[in-house]
Amino acid sequence: MMLVLVCPGTAMPTEASELRIRDLGIAPGVMTPGTLNAITDVAGVRVGHRTLVSGESIRTGVTAILPHGGNLFTDKVPAAVYTGNGFGKAAGFEQVRELGELESPILLTNTLNVGTALAGGVKWLLGQAGNEDLRSVNVVVGETNDAYLNDIRGQHVSEEDVFRAIEDARGGPVMEGNVGAGTGTRAFGFKGGIGSASRVLPAALGGWTVGTLVQANFGGVLTIDGLKVGEALGQYDFRDELMQGENHTQADPEEGSIMVVIATDAPVGSRNLERMARRAPLGIARTGGYMSNGSGDFVIAFSVAERRKHADPEAVREQARLANRETSALFLAVVEAVEEAIHNALVAAETMTGVDGRTLEALPLDRLRTLAQP
Repeated sequence: MMLVLVCPGTAMPTEASELRIRDLGIAPGVMTPGTLNAITDVAGVRVGHRTLVSGESIRTGVTAILPHGGNLFTDKVPAAVYTGNGFGKAAGFEQVRELGELESPILLTNTLNVGTALAGGVKWLLGQAGNEDLRSVNVVVGETNDAYLNDIRGQHVSEEDVFRAIEDARGGPVMEGNVGAGTGTRAFGFKGGIGSASRVLPAALGGWTVGTLVQANFGGVLTIDGLKVGEALGQYDFRDELMQGENHTQADPEEGSIMVVIATDAPVGSRNLERMARRAPLGIARTGGYMSNGSGDFVIAFSVAERRKHADPEAVREQARLANRETSALFLAVVEAVEEAIHNALVAAETMTGVDGRTLEALPLDRLRTLAQP
């Protein structure tokens, strides 16, 4: 029997998943986080999870990110996508790249359930009031491969799971760690998961908010706020080869992926949203990621500052746009928020055993506390 753990964005977290990197006395970056330090600090953004855990082999789920609570198809938002390393199965990116608009929830799941998430997202949008004449829609789906812990060939995510993740999406604190699309993921040799963070620019820099959410499932040499954590713990990619064959053991070198979602309330269009998305890999690099051959590193960014009517009668539309010279602070906010979201995913994640008895240990927080001491 399937045990389904429903984890809405505002559900009360468990004691373990409530812990975040700043609770350990580590505060990455120089900018100030928002009130929630999450993507939902951007007004109107909603997050929902559907977490699937059953028996010894099902460890997967769906995470949905909605830019606002209205009709996403009739009220589109400016958006852009960026591909770091393209070893992945993302859906819907090309239309966003072409038109610069997002008209669906952003759905995250596992590699072999992208088709299910796509079909579920389409059906959900077709059923929304005001979409009765809808004949074409572009649903955005991202993925990472959770086969280390999950029976991925079983394709256990259903369209109903997709519906529930979307319907349960709301503002407020975002559940992190072993939830939704992060249920079966691993990162840097430890249990990975969902993480989120935000930055609020000071008034002198515009006062805009930037929020991020990551599905962390990738490898590298873990670094946390400059601390060489992976090296200190003896867990990093190519360790055995670099140690010249000395008797060490570790998990298989990770060829996983990361999905990054960026939201902002700054009045930027698709061109500068793409520039923001291009900065996400800098945040990944700060954590020790390097975009390996088998890693799918995908970013989608959107702004809630504008809604574009699908049936806009105006042939020419005027819209305020932030000047290029004002974007640099947004770029730094992206880098810091992506970095901290990855840290939060690792800190919130709990040890998990899955398919074939494989176990991923949580990041040892006691060791991290010791390393962080001055």
